[in-house]
Amino acid sequence: MIVNGAINIMPEESVSRAVDLAAAAEDLGYSRCWVYDEGLASRDVYVTLTAIALATNELVIGPGITNPYTRHAGSTAAAIATLDELSDGRALLGMGAGGSLTLHPMGYTWQHPLASVRETIDACRRLFQGETVTCEGREVALNQASIGYARTSTEIWLAGRGPKMLALGGKACDGVMLDFIYKPRLAGSVEHVRGAAAAVGNQPRLSYSTAVITDEQAMARVKPHMTYRLVDSPADVKAEIGLSETDEKAIRNAMNDGLEAAAEFVREEWVHHFVIAGNEEECKTEIADLVEQFDLAEFLLPLLDDQSAVPLMATVARVLEL
Repeated sequence: MIVNGAINIMPEESVSRAVDLAAAAEDLGYSRCWVYDEGLASRDVYVTLTAIALATNELVIGPGITNPYTRHAGSTAAAIATLDELSDGRALLGMGAGGSLTLHPMGYTWQHPLASVRETIDACRRLFQGETVTCEGREVALNQASIGYARTSTEIWLAGRGPKMLALGGKACDGVMLDFIYKPRLAGSVEHVRGAAAAVGNQPRLSYSTAVITDEQAMARVKPHMTYRLVDSPADVKAEIGLSETDEKAIRNAMNDGLEAAAEFVREEWVHHFVIAGNEEECKTEIADLVEQFDLAEFLLPLLDDQSAVPLMATVARVLEL
């Protein structure tokens, strides 16, 4: 199978454990390591990425993903440029609107998400290219701001689900992460990216990210992390999979007691619409078909559970033929 393998670490455990997972991934042949920026729900993304940079030699690293609300665009650009300098040019920026798990505990809501992401991407791109930037956007303001140590070719990737956000990724980014996309909408999501990209002559790469479930234990480990993804899904997707307002309210209320409590309200049939599931050979066939159909550059494996992370990485490395 001709596709790069990557991991996305949710640093709920210690930073040293995240480093161990990244080092194991590098040994298994994975080429990139993203790290979730989930605010108060996980360890700090840039501290974790710095530790990973110091412990690895080849992995490309970056936030997967950060958002325009919890950090100013200038602070994000400086953090990525510093990480890139430390890692000898191995850093990238992953950007998106952020989810409820990240934003709600900090008191943020999605204010003008498309404009916020677009302005942040534009500001970071210009700062990476060495410009002195003054701007007064709807959400992002800079005054004679500059970074003297950035790499001009630093990549910016976008993660999104809605058609406008995906089109922004197609037009303005080096790559687009399709993260836990409702599978019947995957073809349409790719079309939104590639159509917008073609209109401006851009050629972004595509990374497809979702869980790989091979047994009931794996399903149980994924369910807690489907809670916030399900409640953040578009209304029409919720309707198609049979997730009612009552179901959504039950999940949201239970999330106050933790993701494990909320997982009790998640049905397996909902999960199957968003993940790769089956035995190892069935998962290999499904991923290979998706790679061929959509010309995917990367399969990104989210590591949502520390206990199963290493054997899961080994299984998916075999599936991807790394």
